[in-house]
Amino acid sequence: MVPDPLADLARFEGVASAVAAATAAVDALLRDRGLRHVTEEQLSQALLAGASANAALTGDPQRWRIGALRLSAELASLAALIRVAPAQALARAHALVARGVVPDSELGKIGAGPGMAARMNSLGELLSSQTSAPAIVVGAVAHAEIAVVAAFGDASGLIARAAEHLVLIAAGLDPYGVIVVEAGHAESGTSYSKALEAYAEGSVEGVKTWLLRCAAAVARGAELSPLARS
Repeated sequence: MVPDPLADLARFEGVASAVAAATAAVDALLRDRGLRHVTEEQLSQALLAGASANAALTGDPQRWRIGALRLSAELASLAALIRVAPAQALARAHALVARGVVPDSELGKIGAGPGMAARMNSLGELLSSQTSAPAIVVGAVAHAEIAVVAAFGDASGLIARAAEHLVLIAAGLDPYGVIVVEAGHAESGTSYSKALEAYAEGSVEGVKTWLLRCAAAVARGAELSPLARS
């Protein structure tokens, strides 16, 4: 039997129902997978909203806004890599978001802190492996691992939130990139930080809290999408 640790997480109490509710919210927005037409204006609005929310969660949005916008603009191309070449996708994300903030020689590179490389390699293996876990769970784990390990320094949170969205796009849950999951997280920055801290503790309850938080952010991201206003 092939191990599937992400699927094991998806079986935590309450996670399946939270994921189902979030998926239903996305499906309703996309008119139950009839995949409604998305205009260029709606897509631009969604990407801008996601970038703004992503930068806002850094606590220094002015410093990171341009990089967040660059990253948001390339979500579609990065989504094609996140499950097949995750290290490449994350390195590219760092180069986009941190350009002009860190020295060019550091762009695309993870830090040399204890255990950083090993943990990021483990994440890469998870992302590139087959799993029966829903995309919301996969994205939540990618988000938390990058944020907690902080292998990309001050840019880690931005890359972590983008990585979650990349997984949702790659899986076809949010094929257009119009679910503003970053804004779903940003609505309550305090509970966002606390949920990440709970995940970092490594307990079942802490990980479950984070997974539920991410499912709720996806559902809220659907409500905040420009498509919800049309």
